[in-house]
Amino acid sequence: MVHNPQADRFLAFSADTIAAIATPAGIGGIGIVRVSGPQALLFAECLTRVRPVPRRALYRNFLDAEGRILDQGVLLYFAKPHSYTGEDLCEFQCHGSPVVLNLVLQRLIQLGARTAEPGEFTKRAFLNDRIDLAQAEAVADLINSTTAAAARSAMGSLRGRFSERIHDIQEQLLQIRMYVEAAIDFPEEEIDFLSDSQVLDSVEKVRCNLNDLLAQSTQGCILREGVSVVIAGLPNAGKSSLLNRLSGEDRVIVAPLAGTTRDTVDITVDLDGLAVRLIDTAGLRESDDFAEKEGIRRTWNALAEADIVLYVIDCQLGMLAIDRQNLQELNSSKSVILWNKVDLNGNFIPKSDICQDLRVSALTGAGICNLRQVICKLAGYDKTEEGVILARRRHLQAIRRSSEFVVQARNALVEANAGELAAQDLKDAMDALGEIVGAISADNLLGEIFANFCIGK
Repeated sequence: MVHNPQADRFLAFSADTIAAIATPAGIGGIGIVRVSGPQALLFAECLTRVRPVPRRALYRNFLDAEGRILDQGVLLYFAKPHSYTGEDLCEFQCHGSPVVLNLVLQRLIQLGARTAEPGEFTKRAFLNDRIDLAQAEAVADLINSTTAAAARSAMGSLRGRFSERIHDIQEQLLQIRMYVEAAIDFPEEEIDFLSDSQVLDSVEKVRCNLNDLLAQSTQGCILREGVSVVIAGLPNAGKSSLLNRLSGEDRVIVAPLAGTTRDTVDITVDLDGLAVRLIDTAGLRESDDFAEKEGIRRTWNALAEADIVLYVIDCQLGMLAIDRQNLQELNSSKSVILWNKVDLNGNFIPKSDICQDLRVSALTGAGICNLRQVICKLAGYDKTEEGVILARRRHLQAIRRSSEFVVQARNALVEANAGELAAQDLKDAMDALGEIVGAISADNLLGEIFANFCIGK
């Protein structure tokens, strides 16, 4: 693990001992209070009247200042640096009553602990070099994952798969820099490193590796963020029935009365591993009813923010003038016309010059399989993509910048034979990747040159 240069600025920050309830709010069988920092072991002794042994569970009474029992539970102690935070860390596994958990937490605060800030345990793990920044972000992504595919990808990043890819490419860039720096620092040598085709081949290999990483990370970003799909159309077109069909549940009231849906209703579903937020909306029509008018206003707000729009039309009625007007106001590149109720009009032939369309039946499920595929395609999601890396937009930006610097380095070598410019571009490419893991590697380039090339012998 590369030393994190930011950690030195947080010495005073990490001198505090922090405590927090680590389990969700509410009643449960078990709840956990966690404490981390230099006084964690002392505080545990005060609550249990025993000195715990690292990594051994103890069943103890948890006591208040007067020696009264707050609860009975399990105490776990992890000694630094072999803990999640890299500090002394204790966990009190209590009965899952919010009252009991707060009593234990308040006792720790009374002893001198500070209430932890959001994510502070993971922040300390990062600052103490237990994990890098990409792994720290993967912790949050794993907790917030809404599909099994997203959870698996987040676990891969947490275990260091993404970071390993970054470090591998940085090492490749370092090896190329050694050639370039050698040509700059030792011009009297007869070997012209910059004319070596292996250097350019290596640069091209790195560029290809970055492109592969970007493709996998782009899929991971889509997997992490999911996609919002708004279902719109006239009243009674079958919007709510379509949401129920896609979700596999009767989540929305369906009735023949026009205007049943007065507000947006959303549900998140797993679509071949992609988290899709389906949003049912009020029917788009002119209305004097205050509640319905407000629902229609919210429909247009949802449509403006949607990643994909499914515009539902009753194929028995065909496209009306108001449908065409509504569709012209939407972004056609992210819209799909769904000709619904084909079970009642099997001979219907779709015809649209506005955007792509599909024949479906929310009642029977006809065409729904094709619709799922279209949603994934519009989202840019490829469930067959191998080695998907759960990523964030900042990761994609950093990879793109690194790739741009690599291209600049190649141009500097090929077009200008400018080793100094190429060396700087290669360093910038490494630094861009370093932003992903939260640290820029120390530059031991001179030592690398002498160790591997024996120059000066």
